[in-house]
Amino acid sequence: MQKHSLQSITILGSTGSIGVSTLDVVARHPDRYSVYALTAHSKVDALAEQCARFHPQVAVVGTAEAASALTALLKKAGLKTAVSYGPAALCDVSSAAGCDVVMAAIVGAAGLPSALAAAQAGKKILLANKEALVMSGQIFMDAIHESGATLLPIDSEHNAIFQCLPLDYARVPDSHGIHKILLTASGGPFLRRAVESLADVTPEEAVAHPNWSMGRKISVDSATMMNKGLEVIEAHWLFGAAADQIEVVIHPQSVIHSMVSYADGSVLAQLGNPDMRTPIAHALAYPERIASGVEPIDLAKIAELHFLRPDFQQFPCLKLAFDALRAGGSSAALLNAANEIAVEAFLDRKIGFRKINELIATVMAKIPSTSVKDLDALLEQDQRARDLANSLITS
Repeated sequence: MQKHSLQSITILGSTGSIGVSTLDVVARHPDRYSVYALTAHSKVDALAEQCARFHPQVAVVGTAEAASALTALLKKAGLKTAVSYGPAALCDVSSAAGCDVVMAAIVGAAGLPSALAAAQAGKKILLANKEALVMSGQIFMDAIHESGATLLPIDSEHNAIFQCLPLDYARVPDSHGIHKILLTASGGPFLRRAVESLADVTPEEAVAHPNWSMGRKISVDSATMMNKGLEVIEAHWLFGAAADQIEVVIHPQSVIHSMVSYADGSVLAQLGNPDMRTPIAHALAYPERIASGVEPIDLAKIAELHFLRPDFQQFPCLKLAFDALRAGGSSAALLNAANEIAVEAFLDRKIGFRKINELIATVMAKIPSTSVKDLDALLEQDQRARDLANSLITS
């Protein structure tokens, strides 16, 4: 058996679906990976179970109360894992000398500071938190380049695009003969539902994704197609593609995860079963390939693949994201902040499904986009958007 140097991993958001899938892949390759740190906001019992299995050096939770509860559980189990809490602790385990790889899987804007800390520390970053790039774009990419960090995309679509690009790709599409990046989208649970009936959508219907097992927030984003809109912005930063070089194609089967169209007429696609362990395993071992636990697809069983153009009337959030990308500045941060507040309000039954896009559009119209040079300025714009969105919901 070939010997590999052991890579030590911090998993930010280890009790979420991406975190659980990452640990599943890690467990299959104990000769390659060890766990440095695991983090969860409040799922103390689940985190304690993960600590018992993977023996991280550090575990991080969101609050002092959660830290106290976790410490008691670990002590009872006879584990020596150190416990800390709060946003600064997340940044510490992301940039620690004992950590080689960071899986950034905390959902939403909350995941930005720790992902940025990993970038500034020159880590190998597996980016599952698309909001980090959507919000901080240039700041994040500058940190990657200045520190020499490695950035590998985990979203199934961006990982697919990455696999379809030339090995020497350097974020300049035209110099590699790339015509377009084709982002596939499932269309979510309401693809064939009449537009006029969408006002009646319930949170339960919105989180019932037909293909993927995801958290509640990202499932709602998939239903509105804001998830795809955020991925369009993420693709711009990851691959240096302008808005006009990115096209969204609805592909209900979720078998083709994305494609790259070349100037010579070739279109390269990455196919696989809809299971996040595939992109996780690809990024963990890149440029090698390792077992992920995912079965290969049976093309004869699938038999047919379908494709549609997205309808902006049905999915206005997708158009809002393209608008934000073209506007530049802090527009994408405003879009993301307003969306997070709107989705939370919808899940709490404070607003209807179709109010999500209306709320985002109002926030973007009322707050002018500005140029942001650092994280503080960015977070200030983010907070302005959240405050306005919350006041619109209450009024």
